[in-house]
Amino acid sequence: MHIPDGYLSPSTCAVMYAAAAPFWYGSLRRLRRLLRSRVIPLISMFAAFSFVVMMFNLPLPGGTTGHAVGVAIASIVLGPWASILAISVALVIQAVFFGDGGITALGANCFNMAITGSLVAYAIYRAISRNRPIASRRRVAAAGIAGYVAINVSALFAAVEFGIQPMLFRDASGAPLYAPYPLKIAIPAMMAGHLTIAGLAEFVLSAGLVAWLQRSHPSLLRTTAPDAVEDVETSGAGAFGWPAMRPMLVGLAILLLGTPLGILAVGSAWGEWSPRDFADAAGRRQIASVSGQQAPPEQVPQGLERLSSIWTAPFPAYAPRFLRSASFGYFLSAAFGSGLIVLLAVAADRIFARRTGSS
Repeated sequence: MHIPDGYLSPSTCAVMYAAAAPFWYGSLRRLRRLLRSRVIPLISMFAAFSFVVMMFNLPLPGGTTGHAVGVAIASIVLGPWASILAISVALVIQAVFFGDGGITALGANCFNMAITGSLVAYAIYRAISRNRPIASRRRVAAAGIAGYVAINVSALFAAVEFGIQPMLFRDASGAPLYAPYPLKIAIPAMMAGHLTIAGLAEFVLSAGLVAWLQRSHPSLLRTTAPDAVEDVETSGAGAFGWPAMRPMLVGLAILLLGTPLGILAVGSAWGEWSPRDFADAAGRRQIASVSGQQAPPEQVPQGLERLSSIWTAPFPAYAPRFLRSASFGYFLSAAFGSGLIVLLAVAADRIFARRTGSS
């Protein structure tokens, strides 16, 4: 679901950046009001969590791969606006340092996963769990359904963005300039894996974490449940500084140790092929097999080839060049990305503390 550079036209990318900008602005304005509750540690934890979760690639039907996002649990704990920031931060780090998602397509990726995912997950969770106690089983079910629907709506948005490219942007000979497959192929290809494996993974992840929070940190569920019946002690909701983040840091560390499992799934995600794949016979067969047996264009789409090299990530594909071990490189990339998120949050938190004179 991470759209690479070259698959969307510059005008489409500009529209998606413009569509995302008001939500980023609104999130930042709301964040200024939330800073007094020391919410930065929580945002960083869920940004790092989402970053790592997205590295666990899952085999999908047809030979492609997909992943959960963690957007539902972020919106359930943080609320939709802070969740937008958390997931956007994770996507920025992925694009800039690892080339997972394009720089030109960053607005689209954030709109699809961070913005749409957060808003959809929050709306569904609140609708299903309304007036229910914090410890209610319905909240667990609501979280799972919210995660499942959110990731599928995000995938549908990405599929539409892919699918409209050959309709709108072609060269003089009629060949597509960017993403080569129309809506009738892009939507089924994208949705097949997300309606099944990836959606189920997001369901289990969201429901499982809400069930865990009900037992261990119920106050974290209070922010987005103002109408909940008081059934458990939730004092101190929203006042979570770094000391309270220690259990989550431990959980993040355990998750990091498992990241090498993320490279066991072979193949790439649909619509994330490199220009080399279009020129390679085996790559072309793979692309066709997951695209309704419709062969890709004979030549690499001109716009895709041109824009695909617009940014070279320092550690492309989570594989630092100075390491021979793919699994260790993947783990090191996960540790670097999540660690960078936490360090930036620590710096931001200290700057705010100094300005406000708080300890």
